[in-house]
Amino acid sequence: MTEVSDFSDQIAGGKNKSNVHCQFCNSLMLKAQEGTYSEEEVDVPLMMQKQDRTADSLNSEPLKGFWLVKDMMMFENIGFSNTVDGKKFLVCADCERGPVGYHDLSTRHCFLALKRVVHKDS
Repeated sequence: MTEVSDFSDQIAGGKNKSNVHCQFCNSLMLKAQEGTYSEEEVDVPLMMQKQDRTADSLNSEPLKGFWLVKDMMMFENIGFSNTVDGKKFLVCADCERGPVGYHDLSTRHCFLALKRVVHKDS
């Protein structure tokens, strides 16, 4: 698991210091200062799954360190998957790669994994 300290240079005042982009197509997902840092740790499905898996057997990894976005309208470019166990997984709306995080249906908050995005200013 990636240590949160690996991303400490991306956090300023508890917020994302730079813009957040898709690591595959460079699409802007979230503007600077729109996400609040959360140390939550959650199992998120791997971006690449084995072809012989069934719908019930997604391989996942524990991720720690997310940008909490309380209003989904704050995103510049994000897509949502089908619902799985009270969550919708977040994907890039342009290239549809992901999941890059999840949307908790009970709180209506979105969590964007620091490890699965790129941080840079335009």
